[in-house]
Amino acid sequence: MGTRTHLVWDWNGTLLNDLQLVVTATNAAFASVAGPAVTPDEHRRNFRRPVSEYYATVLGRAVDTDEFGVLDGIFHDAYRDGLTSVALATDAADAMREWGTDQSLLSMWFHSELVPTIARYGLTSHFRRVAGLPGTIGGDLKAGYLARHLAELGVDGADTVLIGDSLDDADAAHSVGGAAVLYTGGFTDPERLRASGLPVADTLSEAVRIAKTL
Repeated sequence: MGTRTHLVWDWNGTLLNDLQLVVTATNAAFASVAGPAVTPDEHRRNFRRPVSEYYATVLGRAVDTDEFGVLDGIFHDAYRDGLTSVALATDAADAMREWGTDQSLLSMWFHSELVPTIARYGLTSHFRRVAGLPGTIGGDLKAGYLARHLAELGVDGADTVLIGDSLDDADAAHSVGGAAVLYTGGFTDPERLRASGLPVADTLSEAVRIAKTL
């Protein structure tokens, strides 16, 4: 057994299998400015945070704060419309049970929408704390939010492992002295994850097993 005692889960693209919906919503935002449509594979290869930089890369031009706010609003409207049909990752429930009791959830989705959604999936009791973004515009890096999340829990970063689907998740974990296991079933191309040299898992249950050894 490893020395990390607290597990922080990512939500979108990790416990929630919402890649296709995210791509559909992203394309709705791009279409509003006559931008190109992206495929799931293209999204996984190129997506990054801050999301405004990803949008700028796809659109081939700068995206300022005001425009990103508009595009982010279009994205989230389309995302909400499709959310009722999205399932959890196949082994999400098994993976959460496999870790045990000391786990929490930190999402870069809006807190006011995240909390009732977690309840609707019947997951609230799994987590000591569920936290999302406090504002109404998304797209930020995760590191600062993770530091605040752990402070609220009274958990030391060195005791923490984070399971997520993006390199930003790993950067956040390392910024607080924690460890990360990256999951290939989400928003990032598996080869990008493996190229990082960090632990990578193809299932959430495998991710938990690796996390227990760190």
